[in-house]
Amino acid sequence: MKVQVLILTVASLMTVGYAAAAEKTPQQQKMANCNQHASSQTLKGDARKNFMSECLRKDSKISEMTPQQVKMKTCNSQAGEKTLKGDERKTFMSNCLKKS
Repeated sequence: MKVQVLILTVASLMTVGYAAAAEKTPQQQKMANCNQHASSQTLKGDARKNFMSECLRKDSKISEMTPQQVKMKTCNSQAGEKTLKGDERKTFMSNCLKKS
């Protein structure tokens, strides 16, 4: 009897803990998404800090994008900064998107 009560108690505590952990506030979810995007691009230092700042802005849509969309946006922006055109741009975009 004591063993059954102990098992039920442990099971109920685990269920409550799981439910609390599964429910994130919208800000926590946005933070998790931005962090995932930054990690998928292997950003470090100031680049990561700047990306996270931009991603967490109230009007930013980055946190709603998939990691591939964010990578495409970042590579496209970098190609634009370098004013690449034609085959140079195509090669750069291909290499940039292949990076993990």
